[in-house]
Amino acid sequence: MNDWPEDGGYGRGNANSQPEGPRRMSHVQRPQVPQQPPRHDQGYNPNFTQAQGSGYDSGYSSGQVYGGPQGGGRGTVPPQYAPGTGSGGPGRPAPDWRKRVKVGSIVLVVGVLAWGIGTYAWASSQMRNEVDLAKVIERPSEGDCTTYLIVGSDSREGMSAEEKKKLHTGSAEGKRTDSMMILAACSSGNTMVSLPRDSWVTIPSFVGSESGKTYPARGGSKLNAAYAMDGPELLVRTVEFNTGLRIDHYAEIGFAGFANIVDALGGVELNIDKGFKDKNSGADFQAGKQTLNGEQALAFVRTRYAFAESDLARTKNQQKFLSALANQAATPGTILNPFALYPTLGAGLDTLIVDKDMSLYDLGKMFFAMKGISGGDGKSMNMPIAGSAPQGSLKWDMPKVKQLVEQIRNDEKVTVESNR
Repeated sequence: MNDWPEDGGYGRGNANSQPEGPRRMSHVQRPQVPQQPPRHDQGYNPNFTQAQGSGYDSGYSSGQVYGGPQGGGRGTVPPQYAPGTGSGGPGRPAPDWRKRVKVGSIVLVVGVLAWGIGTYAWASSQMRNEVDLAKVIERPSEGDCTTYLIVGSDSREGMSAEEKKKLHTGSAEGKRTDSMMILAACSSGNTMVSLPRDSWVTIPSFVGSESGKTYPARGGSKLNAAYAMDGPELLVRTVEFNTGLRIDHYAEIGFAGFANIVDALGGVELNIDKGFKDKNSGADFQAGKQTLNGEQALAFVRTRYAFAESDLARTKNQQKFLSALANQAATPGTILNPFALYPTLGAGLDTLIVDKDMSLYDLGKMFFAMKGISGGDGKSMNMPIAGSAPQGSLKWDMPKVKQLVEQIRNDEKVTVESNR
């Protein structure tokens, strides 16, 4: 059934010029649409009418055909993301790479500092600060340079019978000094002075480091006898008494520690001027540039019977090798590489005996001073010798010794030359 009239309806040929208003069908109820305020996000819309303001939707859209900000409705622009921003959605800004680089750099620096501090603390705990220089009596006044007494002992501590055989160390009990040298770190240049262990000196009166007893002086003794009598403290006392130079720090390493450090570094490159052999030390070297492992290095610095100058020639080889060792150890490739640094420190620190006031920083300064000598910043020499003394010992040239000591104490360039 159709409720619309047969005639006169709009569009049905009605004679009126204006269409009739719509007729309400009696059985149809239109829902009441609440009045909506204009959508300000659409901006100006020329098609907006009062009917639209009253909730009437003509269905017309000026090109805005997608959902609104929440993905629903009509007449709004879809969400647009700036190209290349990598944004995952509206309201999420593009990454600030400058800020990320800055934060990453800070994290890296903090990590490196933490690693450095941790390494320093660990290495410091491995050092054996056993020598008490406070027990040394009647000490000379301090000078302008920092002085180290560096000692290589023939200690076999911690070595197995197989290691002793391999390194040709023998099985002697106790400890003796196998090498001694003074290293003076000065602003005017570094100087390394070897002290032949057969030097003819006076062992002064001293107070026993363990017993506390006072012992009288002994004239006419070899320098290495002081170490055998009362260890490092008496050796320092004897060196200071005979030279007049104050020793600031003491460092000593035994056979095993020396060889282990060389092996941990992967060997030390050295240029040997003239080949030599020695069955006592196990040395067997050809002339030329070569890399020495721990066993070969120990043989090189211990050999004395293969040379006409005996102990004097040996001290020169010891200086040469220690400078090369320091030159290789004190490099960024070792210091900044954990895989090289930790094995090197672990191989040497637990066998290195130093004075109670010596820090890891002081030890580093000592190595860099030795490295400076190998690089031409300073000089290496033997203690000036005047001739022979009883028991095959060596007598110091005391006028030159005094001049050498004064130059070191006053931080002057060393001009004294050794006789041999």
